[in-house]
Amino acid sequence: MHGGTVLWVTLAVFAQESVWNFYDAQVPAQLRHFVTSAGLVGLFMGLDNVLGVFIQPWMGYLSDRHARGRRGRWPIILAGASLAAVPFALIPRAGSLPALLACVVGFAAIANAFKGVTETLVSDYVAPGDRSKAQGYVKAGVSLTIVVSSLISLLVIDRSTTLAFAIPPFLMLVMLGLSWTFLGRHHTKTVLPGGAGGAPGAGPDVAAAEIPSPWAVVKDLVRAPTGARALLMLGIFCFAGMWSALRSLLTPYGTEVLGLSRGEAGGLALPGAIAFLCAVVPLAYVSGRLGQIRAIRYGVGLFVVGLLIGFPAPTPAATVVSMAVASIGYAVFAVNALVALWSLAPDSRVLGTYTGMYTVASASGMAFGPALLGVTVDLTDWRYMLLNAAVLGAVTFAVFTLLARRNAGGVAAGGDVPAGSPG
Repeated sequence: MHGGTVLWVTLAVFAQESVWNFYDAQVPAQLRHFVTSAGLVGLFMGLDNVLGVFIQPWMGYLSDRHARGRRGRWPIILAGASLAAVPFALIPRAGSLPALLACVVGFAAIANAFKGVTETLVSDYVAPGDRSKAQGYVKAGVSLTIVVSSLISLLVIDRSTTLAFAIPPFLMLVMLGLSWTFLGRHHTKTVLPGGAGGAPGAGPDVAAAEIPSPWAVVKDLVRAPTGARALLMLGIFCFAGMWSALRSLLTPYGTEVLGLSRGEAGGLALPGAIAFLCAVVPLAYVSGRLGQIRAIRYGVGLFVVGLLIGFPAPTPAATVVSMAVASIGYAVFAVNALVALWSLAPDSRVLGTYTGMYTVASASGMAFGPALLGVTVDLTDWRYMLLNAAVLGAVTFAVFTLLARRNAGGVAAGGDVPAGSPG
């Protein structure tokens, strides 16, 4: 694994995620200028996930058609970033709710068009056996976007909202430009040659017309003899949903059960974020030896154990330890889930489409997970939230256990299955 290549791929993903992180942190406050209902604010903020479900698989398919051409996926990324910067920078200037929603929806639609494409760069520039390790560095870099977003919010937002919303897209364009300079300009020299897509540098793949559409990929997922890909999608849906639910309901859990103030309860997730950042790269190297599916299964198990640690004694200290252990379990999933899905792809030319399908599963889980866990809280009590989450996490563990058994000898046994091999 070439360190410089991973650095520039990480920078590209960091660039786009820094904008998304600031979007999630500050757009709700902008919406509150025109909307008093928290439910409506949440609904509007969920539009990006809905748009991603429909947009990303098709944009991944389009990028797959050009992945091994002379310019690769970069035209989609650079054009998308340039266009998305405009509605994002205009958000604080919107003087009415329709204008604000136009900016929000415009940004979310354009940014979703290249979000998954940027994440697929890992598969273009990193060999299959090194992708888990590369994802570890990428996820560590992405976690630092919280720091960037927090600094802009802390130092700039109160002085000038317009300037604060201009900084993230500016940084995105600069960092993507640097990444393209060191990777995209030399695309034909560094891109991996795998697959049946024709020679690099010859424009779009010779066999581009034969690349299956997202609908064909979905049918293949469902009809696969072992069902491994469909099970993995189900597992991604379940784990992403539980993680999103835990993050969404942790603050009210802190106020209702632990007796903390809103600010103190909001800080319960910080030790988990630190644990994630410290553990994600070492876990990526360990996962390379275990294999992606097996590593995720262990990570889900650790996630459940973490939740059970905090349940018997509902104190702030126990909850902090619980979140730290659960976050490490989630880090294993974050590093390996997309790589495992790439490894099960029947053809290296459809990795962009598979990235889009990953988004469909994770975004759907993030949409339904908080509601599902919330219903269990309504049926029991806030005191049992961690136990309820552990029970739902056990279902996810069962899914990955079944997947590991069905995929025995493949990804579960260690290492990536080369793209092109049967899934």
